[in-house]
Amino acid sequence: MKYWRGYLVAAIIGFFTWALSAYAKTHTKLIDMVYPYFARMVQSTLSSWTSSVDVVLWQLLALLAIAALLVGIVMMIIWKWNPIQFIGWVLAAASLVFFLHTGVYGLNYYAGPMAEDIRLEVTEYNAAQLEEAAAYYRDHANTLSGQIRRTAEGKPDFPDFDTLAQQAGNGFHNLTYQRGYSIFAGDLTPVKKLAWADFMTSTGTTGMHMPITGEAAVNPKIPAVAMPFTMCHEMAHRMSIAQEQDANFAAFMACDANESVEFRYSGYFMAYLYCYNALAQADAAAAARVRTGADARLLQDIMDYNRYFSEKEDKEASKTVDKLNDAYINASGNDRGIESYGDVVQLLVSWHIQEVVLPAQAEQEQSKFDPYAIMPGQQTDGGQSNG
Repeated sequence: MKYWRGYLVAAIIGFFTWALSAYAKTHTKLIDMVYPYFARMVQSTLSSWTSSVDVVLWQLLALLAIAALLVGIVMMIIWKWNPIQFIGWVLAAASLVFFLHTGVYGLNYYAGPMAEDIRLEVTEYNAAQLEEAAAYYRDHANTLSGQIRRTAEGKPDFPDFDTLAQQAGNGFHNLTYQRGYSIFAGDLTPVKKLAWADFMTSTGTTGMHMPITGEAAVNPKIPAVAMPFTMCHEMAHRMSIAQEQDANFAAFMACDANESVEFRYSGYFMAYLYCYNALAQADAAAAARVRTGADARLLQDIMDYNRYFSEKEDKEASKTVDKLNDAYINASGNDRGIESYGDVVQLLVSWHIQEVVLPAQAEQEQSKFDPYAIMPGQQTDGGQSNG
């Protein structure tokens, strides 16, 4: 019986983890009302502790865990421990980690969509609306591409990582206190640099948030044009915005609300990329029309961005990480898995319709009929008409 104690502990912890998730799945309104505030407080507390050191603590803990596992295997061989018993306790330890993750953060996946908190009406869109949205984000990216600093070779010349990390919270602050979006009233501690940057790049990893330590971290070697957006994405996760499409849209909003031109360009750059890629899959001719309006500097930045990942990324390592990330997102309650990153397009199109298209139509309708307009032959307060 003693050989199976680890498996029994793992099963008990696994049951409680499942029970938490099952309860959250069937009580989404209650979870949405209470849990995000609790999780946000926990993340803020953990972040205040872990921000006292520059290193990413979860990476250090991961190294220690791997070292402990290797030492355990060696001791198992030397002392002739039962391997079945050893594996059971390893599973128990892994189950405990996932239980803690679920308790302090994971139930955010069952909370309501962020669109409800920012009063965004999300609707299904057609190809024409997607094309209009892509053109809108392209035009803003065009303008901003000429406002950022560039090197003699024409490459984006952004501030260093630490400067950008300090600026990243400004957009969320403005969204909270100027636009009244309380969902962004979370921790604004600067993100950290992910260690093992070359390895992270080879796997296609741009950033990561670890709920157990409250750390939001970003790969310091990704292209500068994507750095501000990625920083805001990981900070959004730390604010208990768990779903990937929501974190992407929160990153766009935070970049758009930031006074820094680098952040605004990064936000519209990524928004255009998401919409353009979706349009290219839906209507190649429409995508070609949109692309013809892109500024030469914007096109060059996109080419450099794509080339960076195509050259640095290890396809097999990237596939492995994608499978792990997909399994994690699925286990957290989102059946879309890693495809949910691209679901931000629906939010971007809906935002464009609500914030740009509809106000323009309302203004146009109002200009068609003005009950106070002076009609031909009508006398004004100042005198008689010429008629």
